[in-house]
Amino acid sequence: MTDPDFTALLAQIRACTLCGDALPHGPRPIVQAMPGARVLIIGQAPGSRVHASGVPWDDDSGDRLRQWTAISKQDFYDPNRVALMPMGLCYPGKASGGDLPPRPECAPLWHPQMLQQLQAVRLTLLVGQYAQARYLPAKPRMGMAAAVRNLAAANGSSLALPHPAWRSRLWMVKNQWFEAEVFPLLRRRIADAFA
Repeated sequence: MTDPDFTALLAQIRACTLCGDALPHGPRPIVQAMPGARVLIIGQAPGSRVHASGVPWDDDSGDRLRQWTAISKQDFYDPNRVALMPMGLCYPGKASGGDLPPRPECAPLWHPQMLQQLQAVRLTLLVGQYAQARYLPAKPRMGMAAAVRNLAAANGSSLALPHPAWRSRLWMVKNQWFEAEVFPLLRRRIADAFA
């Protein structure tokens, strides 16, 4: 049964045009969630392909993330199992060398309202530097490798992951422990969250 308040919140989010004038391709907020979701993935912002399809993580980065987590596509796109909430809900446009950063208006406006409704979440994945900058303690500021390793060792309710863009392969070459140490832990923690 769907909560009418949550349905109304999703409708509000999907109709948001707050920063529409700053978006070169116009607003198209993309989010997936239901109050019963057990895993929350906080990513960066939709890319151009996701903007076109309207389906979160519908690109190579999403394929890589699903491979890392071993979450099937069926489970990944089941909002009762996985909530997908980017830092910026709309595609921010291109910059040299990649996409622009997520718009700063989104997370402060929508995340608190969403998080208040997502009470069943057992595991939060902070994917990429923007999610980690917002949701990890500011001091001491740690790099990506330290954030990933420290949260994996802490056995808390959050795990940090690099963004699974094509550039992550370069990061993984420098940090070969990531696949060997973090993948099994990540997959076990997700299975526990779904149980």
